[in-house]
Amino acid sequence: MSTVKSEIAKLVVKKVKGITEPQALQAVEVVLDFVEKKLPPNIGNKLDAILSGNVDLSDGVGLDDAAGLLGGLLGGDKK
Repeated sequence: MSTVKSEIAKLVVKKVKGITEPQALQAVEVVLDFVEKKLPPNIGNKLDAILSGNVDLSDGVGLDDAAGLLGGLLGGDKK
């Protein structure tokens, strides 16, 4: 079963040279856990809903945008 985290990790692998999928997944989890702790509880709950796949992202921020942001944080190529 594909999760939002694993989808983001796959996109990070595509955008960051030399990173493996397990490394990308671990990085995604670390970053998202950090972000979630910094958010107000009501926003953190929305993030949980997104990550569990309970929110349709087709009209909002896409996974490509999220992966690009995360890839930039990890030092990936910026295009």
